[in-house]
Amino acid sequence: MRRERFDKMNVIPFIDIVLVLLVIVLATTSFINKKSVNVELPTASNKKTTEKKAITISIDKEGKYWFEKSEIPLKELEAKLQKLDPKKDVISLETDQKTEFQKFVSIVDILKAKEFQNLSIITK
Repeated sequence: MRRERFDKMNVIPFIDIVLVLLVIVLATTSFINKKSVNVELPTASNKKTTEKKAITISIDKEGKYWFEKSEIPLKELEAKLQKLDPKKDVISLETDQKTEFQKFVSIVDILKAKEFQNLSIITK
């Protein structure tokens, strides 16, 4: 009985394992649901991460205002901002790149009038 030389590696079991792992990853990622406002952020060259837990204010492409992932009219948003401490609270402002600029300026005016000191504008 003659034995064959071992020149080649059988990769079929390796491919089977990779496909099973791929199915597991795809199945688990479908259960992860990130609740967030659908905002397409503009890009910037200077990137800095926020250290503290920030209060997020978002403006989507339709011009709707969002305070901590819940839709809110501008007057109610202004009332909520009046209750915050301008020296301690950190505000993160994210605006869709297709949003009318006046919507952004309205929020910044409110924050400026209240003299907020910790403001971050979120970009990609």
